[in-house]
Amino acid sequence: MPPVVPPFLIGLIAAPLAKRVVKPLMRGLVKTSVGLVLEVRRAAHEASEGLQDLAAEVTAEVVAAQMAGGDGTRGTEPAPTDTKAPASDGHHKAPAKRPPAVATGKAH
Repeated sequence: MPPVVPPFLIGLIAAPLAKRVVKPLMRGLVKTSVGLVLEVRRAAHEASEGLQDLAAEVTAEVVAAQMAGGDGTRGTEPAPTDTKAPASDGHHKAPAKRPPAVATGKAH
């Protein structure tokens, strides 16, 4: 019959071995996770910056078109006048207000 080893002796022998194996594994897991989080944050920041740049460009184009054409259609149609008949639903639309000028430069 094989000798019976008490469980606490197995724990005493396995604990230092587990400490030497588990600690580097956990350290590597945490290091990899932190690196991944930093990369995701960087990518999200770049995407946000790109969207802000795009929004600024489009806003500048719309403002320039409104200034050039008067109604935002880039000068392809004449601006509406007050002599036209009211809309078919019986309500008259008020003239559109121009948005304030927006700076297109990056702010960092």
